[in-house]
Amino acid sequence: MRKFKKVLDGLTAGSSSASQQQQQQQHPPGNREPEIQETLQSEHFQLCKTVRHGFPYQPSALAFDPVQKILAVGTQTGALRLFGRPGVECYCQHDSGAAVIQLQFLINEGALVSVLADDTLHLWNLRQKRPAILHSLKFCRERVTFCHLPFQSKWLYVGTERGNIHIVNVESFTLSGYVIMWNKAIELSSKSHPGPVVHISDNPMDEGKLLIGYESGTVVLWDLKSKKADYRYTYDEAIHSVAWHHEGKQFICSHSDGTLTIWNVRSPAKPVQTITPHGKQLKDGKKPEPCKPILKVEFKTTRSGEPFIILSGGLSYDTVGRRPCLTVMHGKSTAVLEMDYPIVDFLTLCETPYPNDFQEPYAVVVLLEKDLVLIDLAQNGYPIFENPYPLSIHESPVTCCEYFADCPVDLIPALYSVGARQKRQGYSKKEWPINGGNWGLGAQSYPEIIITGHADGSVKFWDASAITLQVLYKLKTSKVFEKSRNKDDRPNTDIVDEDPYAIQIISWCPESRMLCIAGVSAHVIIYRFSKQEVITEVIPMLEVRLFYEINDAESPEGEQPPPLSTPVGGSNPQPIPPQSHPSTSSSSSDGLRDNVPCLKVKNSPLKQSPGYQTELVIQLVWVGGEPPQQITSLAVNSSYGLVVFGNCNGIAMIDYLQKAVLLNLGTIELYGSNDPYRREPRSPRKSRQPSGAGLCDINEGIVVPEDRCKSPTSDVKDNSFSRSRSSSVTSIDKESREAISALHFCETFTRKADSSPSPSLWVGTTLGTVLVIALNLPPGAEQRLLQPVIVSPSGTILRLKGAVLRMAFLDTTGCLLPPAYEPWKEHNVPEEKDEKEKLKKRRPVSVSPSSSQEISENQYAVICSEKQAKVISLPTQNCAYKQNITETSFVLRGDIVALNNSICLACFCANGHIMTFSLPSLRPLLDVYYLPLTNMRIARTFCFTNNGQALYLVSPTEIQRLTYSQETCENLQEMLGELFTPVETPEAPNRGFFKGLFGGGAQSLDREELFGESSSGKASRSLAQHIPGPGGIEGVKGAASGVVGELARARLALDERGQKLGDLEERTAAMLSSADSFSKHAHEMMLKYKDKKWYQF
Repeated sequence: MRKFKKVLDGLTAGSSSASQQQQQQQHPPGNREPEIQETLQSEHFQLCKTVRHGFPYQPSALAFDPVQKILAVGTQTGALRLFGRPGVECYCQHDSGAAVIQLQFLINEGALVSVLADDTLHLWNLRQKRPAILHSLKFCRERVTFCHLPFQSKWLYVGTERGNIHIVNVESFTLSGYVIMWNKAIELSSKSHPGPVVHISDNPMDEGKLLIGYESGTVVLWDLKSKKADYRYTYDEAIHSVAWHHEGKQFICSHSDGTLTIWNVRSPAKPVQTITPHGKQLKDGKKPEPCKPILKVEFKTTRSGEPFIILSGGLSYDTVGRRPCLTVMHGKSTAVLEMDYPIVDFLTLCETPYPNDFQEPYAVVVLLEKDLVLIDLAQNGYPIFENPYPLSIHESPVTCCEYFADCPVDLIPALYSVGARQKRQGYSKKEWPINGGNWGLGAQSYPEIIITGHADGSVKFWDASAITLQVLYKLKTSKVFEKSRNKDDRPNTDIVDEDPYAIQIISWCPESRMLCIAGVSAHVIIYRFSKQEVITEVIPMLEVRLFYEINDAESPEGEQPPPLSTPVGGSNPQPIPPQSHPSTSSSSSDGLRDNVPCLKVKNSPLKQSPGYQTELVIQLVWVGGEPPQQITSLAVNSSYGLVVFGNCNGIAMIDYLQKAVLLNLGTIELYGSNDPYRREPRSPRKSRQPSGAGLCDINEGIVVPEDRCKSPTSDVKDNSFSRSRSSSVTSIDKESREAISALHFCETFTRKADSSPSPSLWVGTTLGTVLVIALNLPPGAEQRLLQPVIVSPSGTILRLKGAVLRMAFLDTTGCLLPPAYEPWKEHNVPEEKDEKEKLKKRRPVSVSPSSSQEISENQYAVICSEKQAKVISLPTQNCAYKQNITETSFVLRGDIVALNNSICLACFCANGHIMTFSLPSLRPLLDVYYLPLTNMRIARTFCFTNNGQALYLVSPTEIQRLTYSQETCENLQEMLGELFTPVETPEAPNRGFFKGLFGGGAQSLDREELFGESSSGKASRSLAQHIPGPGGIEGVKGAASGVVGELARARLALDERGQKLGDLEERTAAMLSSADSFSKHAHEMMLKYKDKKWYQF
C-alpha cells in the first residue's frame, strides 16, 4: 500500500512540477529564482493518531483491576479509556460505536471484557501497548443486561432481558450448554415474569451458589450443581443492585423507593433489616416517606471495625436543587458527599481481590458525567485525592487552542512555578492509588505547550511534552472587568447573551512571553509575564471606534455620512447613557448607543499575582446603535511593541508601550487608490445607495447568540464558502463583508524598489488580498517611548483565491524567518543605573537579516489562503510558485511548520484531507483523508505545529493529538506506556484450623465439569455468533503468559521490525525446550489451577 502511495506521490509531484513550470512561464521572473535544495520527501510523512487526553466524553461504565491497579472507563460512543499511574493512559474504540454498558477485568490477567448495548461481548488483550480485541460474541436472540466474572474463573455469567443466564467460556469465547432459565429460577406459582436480570454474583464462601437479582424485586439463590433454586427472596420494590457481606451469610439490596434491605441467606421470608438512609422517620412507626431510587450499593467489611455501606442516589424527593450525592455509612455515622455532576457509577477500592476475605476498603472512585473523583475512606472527613490526570480541559468549554512544539526550554519551568501557587488545598495526603503500568521511553525531548482558551475567559497552559499532558498555569482574563451581580443588573451593551468573556483568538510569542487574547465582546487584552506580584492602581485601557463606512479615503473623517444616518465626528462625542433596551434600529439618530464598550473595566486597584499580568485592555465601542463586530485576526510583536487586530469593519494597530492608537482604518481605506474591486465611486452620490442593502448588511453583521462559539473567522468562512457557490453576490455585499483574516509582522522588503528589509505588517483579507503596511520605528531605549511609530500603507497589493489564512517568510536559502522578538526579562524589578545603561545600548533582537545585506539577497513570502498557496519572491514580487490546494472545498487551517531540519506548509481542509507541501516549491508531499468536518469545534481547534505534531478537540472534553511525521509514527510504540506489568496475585486468605476441620470457609467448584461440553452439551448455534477479533496472532501471543508467551512476543517484535530471525532459531529452539521442561515440572500446578486461567496456547 505504501509503495503504491509513493507511486501516486510521484505522479502528483510530477504533475505539480509541470504546473509549476507552466506557472513560471506565466510569470517569467526578472532573474531566475535560485534553486533551493529541498530535503523533505513524501517518505518523511505518515499520518497517525498518537494520544487522546481529557475526560472520557459521555462515560457509561467503570471497572478496576485491584492487583494491576488499572482503571477502565467505557463511554456511550463505544470508547474505552484505560488509566494507570499518571502518564500511563490508553484510548481504544469499539468499531460499532455502541454504548459500553459494563466492563469486567480478568483480574491480573491483562485482559478485559466489555459489554455493549448492541448485545456484543468483547475480550480485550491489555498485554500490548495498543490493546486489541481477541474475541467477540454477538447475542442474536436475547438482550444482554448484566455480566459477572468470578475472580480467577474462566466462565462468565451473562444475564439477559428475558431473565435467563447463559455462561461463556472466556478462553474460547463460546457458549456453554448450561443455561439457567427464568421460569426454573422463580417459583412455579408465580404468574408474572420477574423482569430482566439486574444482578449476578456467586456466594463469596461457596462458588456453587449463584445469587440472581431480577428487576421486579425477586432474588434467587441458585445451586449450580443440583440445577435448582435453594432460596427465593421477594420484596415489593424494584431492585437496582445487590452486594454480599464477605462471609457469605448476608447480602444487601438497593431498591427504587430509596430503601436498603439486608437479608440472611437462610431466612428468605423477610429482610432482617430495612434502612431508608435519607427517609424522614415518622413517629408513629409508619414506613418512612419514599425517596429516590438507590442506584447502587456496596457492602465492604473491615477487620477492625464496622462495615462500610456505600450508596449512590436515595435522596428524598423534597430536596429540590440538591446536588447528586454519594452516601458513606460507617457504623453509626453517615456522611453525605455532594458531587458537582450526576453520578454514572462508583467502585470501592479494596486491599484484596478475594471476595471471601475482609475487604478493607481504602478509597471510592466515583465516575461522574463530567469528572472522576477519588475519595479517601481512611482519613477523617473523607477528603478527595488530587487528580493527576488531565481531566479538567472542559472545566469551562474550550473555545480555541494553540499548540507550540520546540519552545524555549525555560518556559515550562517558569509557567510551572507560577502555576504551583494556584493549587487548591485540602486534598488527601496519600499518593494517588491508581498506579499500575509503566511509562514509555520518551524519545522526544523537546518542550511542547498547548494553550486552551475557554468560554469563561480563562486561558490554560499545558505541558504537552512526550505525549503526556499536565496543566501548568491558568489565567483568568475576566478579572479585569466588573462582574454583573444578576441578569437585571447586566449592562445591555452585551453583544452575546452568555459567556461575554469567551476567548476567540490567542496570539503568543514564546520567546518574549508576551500574550495577547481577543474575546467575544470585541475586546483585546495584552499580558506580560512576571514572577513578581504587583498591584495595578489603574488598569491601562483604550477604546477604539472601528466601524465600516463608505467615505472618501481622501476626505476628512466625518464629511460624508456613513450608510447609517448618524453623525460620525472626528472628536468622540460624550458617551450616551445606556438605554433600557438595546436598540439596533438604524432609522433614528437620537438615543442610539454610541461610544460604549461591551464590558466595563474595573476602576479599583487590581492585585496581579505572579504569572501573566495585564499590560493593556483595548475595547471596540458601539457606533451609532451598532455593536462592535467580533475580532477575526490578531497579532502581537514584542520587538516593535505593537499589537494589531481586525474584523469585518477594518483594522486597528496599537502601540502598547505608549498606549496609543496608531492606525484605525476601514478595510477599503487600506487599498487607497488601488482598489481592485469596481466599488461604488467614493463621492457624495454614493450616500444615495439603496438603504435596504445597507440595512441588510448591518443585520447580517449583528452577532446572533447561536454563533457565539463559532471560530473567530467562521462567519467569514461560511460567507466565503457560500460566495464560492453563488455568483449573484452584490458588490456592496462583497465590500461590506471583507474582513481582516490574517496578520503578520516581519522584517522584509515592503516595496519592489526596496534595497533592504524593514519592519512591516502584512495584512490578509477574506477576499484574498494581501496588503503591506510599512512601519517606521523610533530608535530603542528611551526614544522608543517618546517618539511616535510612523505607519504608512506601502501600496503593495497581492491577490489570491479565497480568504488569506497564514503568511510566513523565508530567507534566500529557504529557511524560515521568524518575526523579530524582544527576549523576556523581568520588568517589575527596579533596575540599577548601569542596568539602565545596558538597556539603552541594547537593541531588540531581530532574527531577520541585517539591513546591510546586498540587493541579491532576496526573500520569499509564503501565503496560504482557503483555496491556494503562493510563494512570492521579494523584493521583485514575482510569483515564484503556486499550488491550488482545493477546488471543491476550502482550507480550515494552514501552518508553516518545521520538520526534520526543514520546513513545510501543512493544511487541513473542510473535506477532511490533511495535506503537506514542500517550501518554497510547494510540491505535494502528503495528502491523506483523515476526518470530515463534522462540527465547528474541530474547525475552531485544529492546529499544526513543529516536528510533525497536530491536535484538535475531538469531543467537548477531549484533545486528540496526531502526528504527520513518519519518524514519530515509528517511535510511537516505544513512547506509549505499558498497561500490564507482571505482578504476583496476593495469597488467598487462610481458612484457619477450625474451619478446615469442621467445614465452612470457601467451597470451591469444578466449573469445567459443570459447564464443559462433556456434561452440559453444546449451546444453540442461533443464540450467539462468535467473531474472531482483529487482535489476531499478535493478540493471542501477546496475551499468552509464561515463558513461551514471552518468547512469542519477543519473536513477534523482531518480526515487526523486519529483522531476520534465522540466526535466532537455534536459541529459540533451546528456549522452547527449556520452556517445555518447565511446563512439565509445573504440570501438577497447572492441573490444580487449570480452572483459574483464561489463556490458550
